[in-house]
Amino acid sequence: MTNTTKLAALCGVAGIALFAISGTAAADGYEVAAPAAADEGRKFTYSFNLGVTSDYIFRGISQNDNDPTMQGGIDVSYGIIYAGIWASGVNFGGDAAVNDADIEIDWYGGIRPTWGPATFDFGVLYYTYPGNGYNGAATAFPEINYVELKAGVSGELYKNWTAGFTTYFSPNYFGETGNVWTFEGVTGYTFHQVGPFVPTISGTLGYLTGNDSDFLAANGFGDYWYWNAGLALAVEKLTFDFRYWGTNADNSVSANLGCINNYCDDKFVFSAKVVLP
Repeated sequence: MTNTTKLAALCGVAGIALFAISGTAAADGYEVAAPAAADEGRKFTYSFNLGVTSDYIFRGISQNDNDPTMQGGIDVSYGIIYAGIWASGVNFGGDAAVNDADIEIDWYGGIRPTWGPATFDFGVLYYTYPGNGYNGAATAFPEINYVELKAGVSGELYKNWTAGFTTYFSPNYFGETGNVWTFEGVTGYTFHQVGPFVPTISGTLGYLTGNDSDFLAANGFGDYWYWNAGLALAVEKLTFDFRYWGTNADNSVSANLGCINNYCDDKFVFSAKVVLP
């Protein structure tokens, strides 16, 4: 999701932490989870994930009115092709512009080819908010469903140290706010097992910019930075994530879609997620 209150999008437990320790590429600081490309030719894989989080943060901004929520999804892949669906509870604070949507469902797919040590990711994401009240006619409620394209690359820079960079583009972002670009870098280092846990430290730095006047009008600013840093502890198929989120988006200048109710405040977030099989 982004500085428009939509900052929503996908993903599982805690930002890039999962990117570093599991097959799912947690985005953004939350990107929609996507299974890694199959290791051996054309191979079908699938996984289910279910989690809880103390707040759903998307690109630095709360998507659930600073409250806990549940999340979950299904991912499938065949060779380098992947697809999935992911859902989370949301609460935009009852603002008329978003009409009390209470669930986000993200649909996504793409390809993840490899070249040497690098894995590329070219995909399409469709963010939907069932029951948001938009009816396609002249109304106080703008369309909040939107499509985003992404292109990224990731790989292991050194043993147990991974990094990646992804560019996202939406021709008409959340709330009909026009063209929006998002640039996001992630990195993480996985340590040797300590007792039952495999710890990973990771971080994300992202920049979002909207060039259209509609984005500026909806948020009170045309661009902003966001970041996170945290520790993930993996044990078997369960991951616990402890993460600090921050952004330079100013709550005081946005009265509409973006930072109402202190959604842009810095905060600690705890998440737990299980991935099966």
